[in-house]
Amino acid sequence: MTILITGSAGHLGEAILRTLHGRGSPVRGLDLKPSPFTDAVGSIVDSAFVRRQMDGVTAVIHTATLHKPHVATHSKQDFVDTNVTGTLNLLEAAAAGGVRSFVFTSTTSAFGSQLRPEAGRAAVWVTEELPSVPKNIYGTTKRMAESLCELFFRERGLPVVVLRTSRFFPEDDDDPSVRSAYALDNAQANELLYRRLDIADAVSAHLLAVERAARIGFARYIVSATSPFEQRHLAALACDAAGVVRELYPECAQLYAARGWRLFPAIDRVYVNDRARRELGWRPEFDFAHVLRSLQGDRDFRSTLAREIGSKGYHDTVFDDGPYPVAS
Repeated sequence: MTILITGSAGHLGEAILRTLHGRGSPVRGLDLKPSPFTDAVGSIVDSAFVRRQMDGVTAVIHTATLHKPHVATHSKQDFVDTNVTGTLNLLEAAAAGGVRSFVFTSTTSAFGSQLRPEAGRAAVWVTEELPSVPKNIYGTTKRMAESLCELFFRERGLPVVVLRTSRFFPEDDDDPSVRSAYALDNAQANELLYRRLDIADAVSAHLLAVERAARIGFARYIVSATSPFEQRHLAALACDAAGVVRELYPECAQLYAARGWRLFPAIDRVYVNDRARRELGWRPEFDFAHVLRSLQGDRDFRSTLAREIGSKGYHDTVFDDGPYPVAS
C-alpha cells in the first residue's frame, strides 16, 4: 500500500512520514516546499500535478492546508484555492485512480462560534453531533472541504474519514493574552485537559483511519487528548476550572507550584473523543494524567516525535510583536 501524504513539509505531514519511513512503509510526500520528507514539490491547486502524483497510490492522507494563523496574511480566495479546490483536486484524482482510502485532516475550528459560550455559561460539550458554525474563512473552507469529502463518498464510493483535530502545534498561542499570562509549557499542559493533542497521537489516529476507512465508508471524528471531564463538570468549568482539576488530581497543586505554573481559571469547551476511540480503536497516550506523571519524573511531557519535529512556524515573515501579525 503506497500512501500519498500532502503537506509533507508541515508538522503533521512530516510526523506521519517519519513514522511510516520508520516502519519501512511505501510512502510519498507532496508539498509546496522542499523538505527531507517531500518527494514531489508542487501545489495541490494544480490538478495536473495532483493527477501525476496519484500513480500507484492506494491511500491518501491530506494534511496540506492554509491554517488559522494565515487568516491575517492570506486572502479569502487563497483559502478557497488551497483548502477547497486543492481538496477537490485530490478527491477527483483519488476516485479516478481507484484509491481505497482517503483521510482528510480537518479541524475543531469547524465548530467555530459554537465553542464560545456567553460569559458565565457552562462550558460546551463538543461531540460530532454539535452543528458547525464557522467563524472565519479557515473554519468555513475546512467545513466546505469536509462536505466535498462526503459528496465523493456518496457519488463515487470513495471511502473517506474526516478527522477534526484539536491544536497540536508547538508554537506560542495565537492569543496574545495567553502568551503574556502563561509560559508556553504551562499553557500547553493545561490545554491537554480539554483542547490539545500530541502529534504522536495525531499520527496514530490518521494511520488507523487509513486502515479502517473502507469498512467505515464515511465518518467524522473529533481527535483530541482524552479529557478527564464529564458533563457534570461543565457548569463549574466556566467559573472554577482550577477547582475541578484540583479535585480530580490532588497532586497537581504541588507539581504546578514547584514550577510556578497556574491552571486556567475557566474552560469554555471540552472536546470529546469517545467516538474515535470506539470506532477507530484509537488509544491516545498523551493526556493530562501523562503530564503529571512526567512532572513527577522531571520529564518533558511531549512525545519524542513532537520533540524531533520541533517548531516550524506558520509564516516566512518575522513579526515585531510575536509569532503572528494579529490575533486571529
